[in-house]
Amino acid sequence: MPEKIAETAETSERLTTAAAPDTVLIAEAGPAPSGKPRSLWSDAWRDLRRSPLFIVSSVLILVLVVMAAWPGLFTSASPRDGDLVNHYLQKPQWGHFFSPDWFGYDIQGRSIYARVIHGARASITVGISVTVIVTLLGGALGMMAGYFGGWVDSLLSRLTDIFFGIPFLLGAMVVLTSFERRAVWTVILALSFLGWTSIARVARGAVITVKQADYVVAARALGASTSRIMIRHIMPNALAPVIVVATIALGGYIGAEATLSFLGIGLAEPTVSWGIDVSDGFAQIRNAPYVLIIPSVMVSITVLAFLMFGDAVRNALDPKMR
Repeated sequence: MPEKIAETAETSERLTTAAAPDTVLIAEAGPAPSGKPRSLWSDAWRDLRRSPLFIVSSVLILVLVVMAAWPGLFTSASPRDGDLVNHYLQKPQWGHFFSPDWFGYDIQGRSIYARVIHGARASITVGISVTVIVTLLGGALGMMAGYFGGWVDSLLSRLTDIFFGIPFLLGAMVVLTSFERRAVWTVILALSFLGWTSIARVARGAVITVKQADYVVAARALGASTSRIMIRHIMPNALAPVIVVATIALGGYIGAEATLSFLGIGLAEPTVSWGIDVSDGFAQIRNAPYVLIIPSVMVSITVLAFLMFGDAVRNALDPKMR
């Protein structure tokens, strides 16, 4: 019996000694650092700063926005004044950087470089304005349909289905042909009239998911008003997918404006637009292909920049993409 007691004491001493280092390590580690927990937006911003896709697209978009806002920083030449005697279809002078003859001249003797610079304003204005309008309109309708449900959801969902069934470009063509004078605001309204459906569907699905969360149920139980719940609790947490869809769709709206202008249904002279230049250069594709190619390349670069920006935002805001 004394031998068993001694053996048990020895075993207990070995276990205590073996556990001692772990105890010391835990003690040395100390308490977990306490700080403000990171939110989805802070994590997304941290990922965006490290994304080459976001950096490249942001630089391109910044240059395009500055070009649209202050074209005089890039050229002093007029995009409307032509010289048929000296500059009729003059070929590009690739060595003359940032000069009026850098990209050559069109059939009316106008500087293609000046028209490319000044044409950014119409395309960027249409793209950003349509995106803001459809985001506000579609987001509001989607939030109401997803939050209230019932007959409100059924009514707004059927309305969304009706507009969603109309082909986007075809519907915009029908709307624009009803206007005698087509300015920038006319194209914005036509594209916004049919472009809000995708945002509404995404917002509705996000709100249906968020309104079942515990903090929304708790706020409702505490007597918070409907407007407070929607603005303070639901909208900030359902905004991420809406922003992703809006940023990706922005490039599509710029492409749609260029397509409508190319078909002669969108913007018209004297407005300077890349789509108008592409339409004018199509007739000279054999004699002077640069008149068509250069504004087409600008449209492609702009659409690509916004699509890259949207992809980077999606990768940062969607936890499944990380």
